[in-house]
Amino acid sequence: MAPHLALDPTAGYIPDVAGGAAPGALTGQEREHLRELARRVAEIAADPCQAQKRGLWHRHTALEDERPPVLLFLEDSWQEVLPTSALEVADPFWGQRAWYLKHLIFRHEHLFDDFVIEADLHVPLIIHQGGWGLPPADYIRPEEPRGAFRWTPPLQNADDLKKLRPATIEVDERATQERLEATCDVFGGLLPVHVDCGAASWCLYDQATHLRGIEQCMWDIYDRPEWLHELMDFLAGETVRKMTYLEANGHLTLNSRNHYVDSGGIGYTRELPAAGFGGKRVRLRDRWCHCAAQAASEIGPEQHEEFILDYEVRLLELCGLNAYGCCEPYTHKFEMLKRRVPRLRRVSVSPWCGVEKAAEALENRYIFSWKPNPAMLVGQFRPEKLRPYLRRTLDTARDCALEIILKDAITVENEPRRFEQWVQVLREEIDRLWG
Repeated sequence: MAPHLALDPTAGYIPDVAGGAAPGALTGQEREHLRELARRVAEIAADPCQAQKRGLWHRHTALEDERPPVLLFLEDSWQEVLPTSALEVADPFWGQRAWYLKHLIFRHEHLFDDFVIEADLHVPLIIHQGGWGLPPADYIRPEEPRGAFRWTPPLQNADDLKKLRPATIEVDERATQERLEATCDVFGGLLPVHVDCGAASWCLYDQATHLRGIEQCMWDIYDRPEWLHELMDFLAGETVRKMTYLEANGHLTLNSRNHYVDSGGIGYTRELPAAGFGGKRVRLRDRWCHCAAQAASEIGPEQHEEFILDYEVRLLELCGLNAYGCCEPYTHKFEMLKRRVPRLRRVSVSPWCGVEKAAEALENRYIFSWKPNPAMLVGQFRPEKLRPYLRRTLDTARDCALEIILKDAITVENEPRRFEQWVQVLREEIDRLWG
């Protein structure tokens, strides 16, 4: 069975090989294999094309007139491209590092997108967070590794809300330091190693649906609005408490390079860190933040604003630049986002969103983060069939701050070359308009 996905600070959703394991033993051969991969990544990072792509992202994020950058995040399809079963390192912790380095090499040699490969490695900050006083949701995993799962939400009755308690939050500095020192020992002299505090992505309403159920939350909007408000207030307060705890204790890290900062965009910007940054202690206003509400796709703008955005703004107003949205369509909600989200810079335009409405609303004042439909990679795949689909959005959003991000690809039916063909057709269409 393929491993579940983990959110890497730069690579997005990738196979979770490590599973939270601490560094284990390495043979001499495995150690040299890891160092050889690191040497190759360092060579790629020194290629002048990385500086060119870095400049493209800085200009793009500043809303300067540029050709649209292109990103691919293969997610579930990585297992067909770089199967974890073929790793040459046995220990899970080091296997994760080997896979990460191999994926960077693959990106450079096959994907030809605008992801910037930097000469560094990230070690996650180990954070232990307790529960909220309720038993965890009872998840029923599918038999198929990529199938849907079911769960029994723990918030079953109105009285259950009284059982919610603030969670304990503890940074495990010892475990973090052990991972940092071990990684520096193996890759010393080849790649710098940094601690990373993780993505600044919060989906309060999606948390609520995990506690209560998607359909039940929609009923609660009408049947128990004050009850739902109380739940959202609790979730917002808990998230702000965690954020400010990390800030006050010096655990935040910058996410303004090739970091995966929302539902696919990367963080390069000249505007962060914010004015007054001293070079050491990172503040919330020095970072990107991202909110989304995928479970609210069928909820109207008024309800979205009252039950979701009113609470998310408490998080967004603390951060330097903000992004919003993921797979949910915002065809009828763009004006709400523009009006309410402070320092809004990037908006996700999903495959189910009206691109004409998006172009009209976002213009060149916000990043039009277009997510093409990944379903076009399966079935009887013919690259030329992509052309009219891609061309329509490129023509429609010609005057917008457009970026194109292919993600959520569950499978390419064991034909990884489809990604290369997809990029080739897209590049040809971009050259048609931008030269």
